[in-house]
Amino acid sequence: MTLRTDRTEQPAGAGVMAPGATGPEAVTGPDDGGGPVAVSADRPPVPALLNEARALCLPLLRAAVSALAAPMDAVAAYHFGWTDAAGNPASGDGGKAVRPALAVLSARAAGAGAASGAPAGVAVELVHNFSLLHDDLMDGDEQRRHRDTAWKVFGPAQAVLVGDALFAAAFQVLHEHGGPHAAAAVARLTTASRDLITGQAQDLSFEARGNVGLAECLEMEGNKTSSLLACASSLGAVLAGAPAPLVEALARYGHHLGLAFQAVDDLLGIWGEPEVTGKPNWSDLRRGKKSLPVVAALGSGLPQAAELARMFDTGAVTSEEDGPARAAALVEEAGGRDWAAAEADRRFAAALEALDGTEMDPGARASLRDLAEFVVRRSS
Repeated sequence: MTLRTDRTEQPAGAGVMAPGATGPEAVTGPDDGGGPVAVSADRPPVPALLNEARALCLPLLRAAVSALAAPMDAVAAYHFGWTDAAGNPASGDGGKAVRPALAVLSARAAGAGAASGAPAGVAVELVHNFSLLHDDLMDGDEQRRHRDTAWKVFGPAQAVLVGDALFAAAFQVLHEHGGPHAAAAVARLTTASRDLITGQAQDLSFEARGNVGLAECLEMEGNKTSSLLACASSLGAVLAGAPAPLVEALARYGHHLGLAFQAVDDLLGIWGEPEVTGKPNWSDLRRGKKSLPVVAALGSGLPQAAELARMFDTGAVTSEEDGPARAAALVEEAGGRDWAAAEADRRFAAALEALDGTEMDPGARASLRDLAEFVVRRSS
């Protein structure tokens, strides 16, 4: 199966296609009003899985946010899309709920009820949003989910404080609601959080470096993205007291899924449609970000790679009016777009392979496969 990034039917910036997709539609999240998800009749479609995870996790998530001291509770509520900047109720996009869904499915994979995975889903979602609040500030992003970011509305100090508060709340949720296996879950989330922070530090350092290799780029993305998805994919099973082979198989699934997720994210960061992603054209290039397609292009040895390197070295990528557009064209001509799409396809296959050969609930296995396909078919 091949992950399509069709140049003839789709303009640069169009949605990234799924492994095996044959039409121009890209599956999107339930809040995106998106296209169909092909599933068999004996299990729920992915939007239903995501909605179930939201319903199970939202009460505990709201309780954790409400427990924050003012005004951090209000800033967090805005960030999650529950209120507008004035504190009025809103129905904003709070994200796809992929990580909570993974946590709930991992509990089901261990034979436990879906609700038993809710504390894991909430804890992972809190850590994820801690990272988003900080990343938006560090990257200077002014838009997320089609509206101003929290630091833009409330100031950098509040964004930092609320991110810190959400991080602490994640571990409190596991401690108070995780049951007899809470300590093991806390240890797993601690390791994932440490790796996530390491990945962000690596990512920032790459922007100031002239030479970044593919291996270290993949290591960075494994830390920054895969660590938390691997945790989400196994944390519900940990709370359910699952045997180690199942927990580790689910973690491997999440690790490869995270790398596929990030490869797609990197493609969308250059060629995603602004009206779908909520970010401007070539957003990663506007920040001088050396994402996976860029690093692959720079290492291609082609003439376009040399020109692209000069643009990064001189700052032309970010300083010249047509810099991002020209850089995007060079990345594509040097093969970076195709390489990243193929990497997403490879990691998708590896994620599915990790589910095979390990005893688990068959319905949960099938839903995990569907969710993996959803992740690489997304357009935002």
